[in-house]
This record gives sequence, structure tokens and C-alpha cells, in this order.
Amino acid sequence: MRPLNIIVCMKPVPDPKKWGKLKLDPQTMLLRRGDVPAIINPLDRHAIEEALVLREKHGGSVTLVTMAPPDAEDLVSEALAMACDRACLLADRAFAGADTLATARVLAAAIRKIDVFDLVFCGAYSADGSTAQVGPQVAELLAIPDLAQVVALEVRTGIARARCQVDDGETVYEVDLPVLATFSREANVPRLPTMRGIMQATRAGIERWTAADLGLGADSAGLKGSPTQMLNVFTPASGRKGEILQGTPNEVAGRLLERLRGERLI
Repeated sequence: MRPLNIIVCMKPVPDPKKWGKLKLDPQTMLLRRGDVPAIINPLDRHAIEEALVLREKHGGSVTLVTMAPPDAEDLVSEALAMACDRACLLADRAFAGADTLATARVLAAAIRKIDVFDLVFCGAYSADGSTAQVGPQVAELLAIPDLAQVVALEVRTGIARARCQVDDGETVYEVDLPVLATFSREANVPRLPTMRGIMQATRAGIERWTAADLGLGADSAGLKGSPTQMLNVFTPASGRKGEILQGTPNEVAGRLLERLRGERLI
């Protein structure tokens, strides 16, 4: 086995504990993400952990890639402190408002710029969108196979063997490298940053790339490059009305049975 070059795509997401404070911008119909502090997408931590485990076993490097505003540097540093070797922050106003496809274009362009890779890892889905689309879309743009919902992964010379969750249980796939894999929470237990890792992260620094650095035009990224856009959000009118039956449990049960028989539901 030669050393493995692994790229991990990481996404900052609004802290789920504070989702009640999230609001939509009435003009753009996009989330006002600045109103809620961001965290590393929980499933992306499992992708990072898997990359680190493989590097410890086979040697190589782990490169972190994230598309986010410049203020995401603290989260990138936190991921670096888990023991990643390199981090690339894709920050440009042109990336704002991206749907899954526009996001995948930016990530794929960054991966092409990095050039040499054997594996690309992502979380199975993001906590804020849960579409599970970005990983497979990146794989399609890179013209490599993708393994979704991976719970266990082995790498041998030129081959990846994965156990994946499917609708009716689990199945095993074996594919040639390079490959993209998305990981579920059952894959591993992510490590915490260490003091040594924090010091290494400070020395490593963060590379910053814009749309121009990636060779992307204005129509390929962000809101302009998104074929799906939010037009409106509303709460549908309720077509039912509730009724509370009063009395003792036996009286309420009796009235409910009478009502159901009257409606010919029983």
C-alpha cells in the first residue's frame, strides 16, 4: 500500500440547539445564518475521523476543504486541530446562496485544484439541509464512483471496500480508487482536538481560495449558479379542527366510541 491522499469536505452549519432563532431573509428567501453561531456539521466529524484513521494506518495526508464565509476560520482551525494536515477555505461573496449543485461545483473545482487524491470524504448529509445530495454530485462532477452512507471502510492497493446502509439493511461494495464516500454516524467515534493538534493547526495555517482562484465564472456558483431556488415559505392552512372531550376516562372513552360509530369509522 502506498500512502493515501485524502480530501475531506466539511460544512459549517447553524448550531441545532439554537435553530429556534433562525429566520429567513424576506427578500432572498435564504437563512440569516449570521443570527446563529455555527458548528462543524456533526456527520462531517465522522468523515474527518475516518480519514485520520486511514492515514494512521497507511500513511499519507488529510486535506480539509470547506466552502464558507471568512468568519468560519475558527471552525476550520478546530477541524485542523483534530490532526488534519492542510485546510483550504473557499470564501467568496460569489458563493453565497448556493444550492447543492452550485456547492458541489465549487467543492469539485477545489478538489481538482488540489489535483492528487485517492479518497474524498463527506458526511452523509448536513444538519441544516439533510438532502444528502452534495457528496454524490461532487463525485459525478469528478467522474468518480461514490459510496453513500458508509458504516465501515477498508482500503487495499487501489481498491476500497465499504459496508453501506441501504433501505432494507446493509450491503457491501468494492470499487477502484479514486472514490468519494459519505459517512453515517455509525462509522466511528470522532476524536476531540488535542493541545498538540491545536499547536499544529496554528503552524499549518489556512489557505484561502476565491472563485477566481478556482477558475469559476459568476454563473457557475452561488445564487446565480443554482438551478433550484426558494420562492416562498408559508404555513399551510389547517383543514381540520380539534375537539377536546371532557369527563372521566370512562366517559371520554364512551363519547369517543359514540362519535366514531356515528361517523361510521368503526
